[in-house]
Amino acid sequence: MTATRTGAETTQEHPAHAEQHPAGADRAGLTPGGHTAEELKALAEQAGRDLEEASPLEILRWAAETFGKRFCVTSSMEDAVVAHLASRAMPGVDVVFLDTGYHFPETIGTRDAVAEVMDVTVITLTPRQTVAEQDAEYGPELHDRDPDLCCALRKVKPLEQGLSSYAAWATGLRRDESPTRANTPVVGWDEKRQKVKVSPIARWTQDDVDAYVAEHGVITNLLLMDGYPSIGCAPCTRRVAEGEDARAGRWAGRNKTECGLHG
Repeated sequence: MTATRTGAETTQEHPAHAEQHPAGADRAGLTPGGHTAEELKALAEQAGRDLEEASPLEILRWAAETFGKRFCVTSSMEDAVVAHLASRAMPGVDVVFLDTGYHFPETIGTRDAVAEVMDVTVITLTPRQTVAEQDAEYGPELHDRDPDLCCALRKVKPLEQGLSSYAAWATGLRRDESPTRANTPVVGWDEKRQKVKVSPIARWTQDDVDAYVAEHGVITNLLLMDGYPSIGCAPCTRRVAEGEDARAGRWAGRNKTECGLHG
């Protein structure tokens, strides 16, 4: 896996080493920032209770003040709402994007626009193998034959490695998106990665998102206006018909609703 950092003045590509210790802790049992996992878990659970009624900006300010450079935002580049909010709470914040090699051109364009105009540092993570190398090892179109393995190789593993230097990460998960996300806490504990997981817009609806985009002129993926209310990798995403659930176009026809990044 490689990580490319795009900031206001510099772009640097360097190898991102795989996590060598279980669940993000070092050999002494400390997470990035010097806390034990137990301390971070208690902090996350308390914050989840205390900040349940807080605004997204207040939640992100708490994360920025608590973790500083050990905090990042992840973005699928469906829109830049959480990245925009985080840039207000912590200018220059790291925004982590997974380039799976299968994205729509519009998604890559959204990433490039965010890096160009917003006060953030976009970090692009790529899998260990190119699509061609994966095809050579596993056969072509793994996404059709074993989408869980494809997601694991091109999303889950690169993210786990890319988050290794952070103690907390933010997502754009919302409770109204699907039944599997209905209980998303605004601040919670990522047991698998042993990190604090911040979901500042968990309580928002699509109307709230749309209102924020309109008020602040936030960058959005052009595909949102072309029948794609939920955008993933091109081979596993289709347009959604009128009346269908917003995520019906993801892995359509399969018993799969999540890529594995969130549980």
